[in-house]
Amino acid sequence: MIKQIKDNETKKAVAREVLEALHDWFEVDESREQYIAESVDRIFLAAEENGRYVGFLCLKETGRETVEIAVMGVLKEYHRHGLGRQLFEEARKTAQEMGYQFMQVKTVKMGMYEDYDETNRFYLACGFKELEVITEIWGEDNPCQIYIMAL
Repeated sequence: MIKQIKDNETKKAVAREVLEALHDWFEVDESREQYIAESVDRIFLAAEENGRYVGFLCLKETGRETVEIAVMGVLKEYHRHGLGRQLFEEARKTAQEMGYQFMQVKTVKMGMYEDYDETNRFYLACGFKELEVITEIWGEDNPCQIYIMAL
């Protein structure tokens, strides 16, 4: 079940539990803490299974007509069970209802790390298209792949 969370303490608790469990993707403490802190200011969707939050997605406005998946995570034992897709579909629906025309997401370029290659394949399967790769955000070792889609 996907639901929108509005309580800031719940947002932080869910983000912390999920991101700390996904060390392969969120190993840099400073970045992880920033995602958790910023989650309170975001549209926050959470996936609940058997009374436990097992994933979440935060949307961030990046322009008058554009929203970004700022951070997303699903506990590893729930990967490949459709929860990420459900979170994304609810995020797309929410963004459309709010009047956004475009959605973007940033991740590490395909071919750099296997874990991120899974992430890239997920976004491509959701219908995102490659916009560009830049190194100004995360550096040469972690080139940033930007994906976009029209809503």
